[in-house]
Amino acid sequence: MPHYLVQFSFATVQVKGLVDKPQDREAAARQVVEAFGGRLECYYFMFGEFDGVGIAEFPDNESAAGFSMRVGSSGAFAAFQTHALLTAAEGQRAMEKAKSTGGGYRPPAG
Repeated sequence: MPHYLVQFSFATVQVKGLVDKPQDREAAARQVVEAFGGRLECYYFMFGEFDGVGIAEFPDNESAAGFSMRVGSSGAFAAFQTHALLTAAEGQRAMEKAKSTGGGYRPPAG
């Protein structure tokens, strides 16, 4: 199954709720990923621009997009992003396609 990176920042009210009542959010994340036919590989809190990150597998892009829309529209997050990931082999195949495919792209004149 394809892998996806999920980055999130909780809305202020959710951060307050987590401080007032610490809780395991990995279980909730796992449940919603599985509802879309996926599997949550890892879930981490982090410092910086985002509050956390997860790696999940989904059967297809439509399932990943549905998951992202369901969770992102909940109002619980100030930011929520889902990114498709490529394996090293997929990345190399993409490089080969870029090398072998024409198209004549020209950057804008400056």
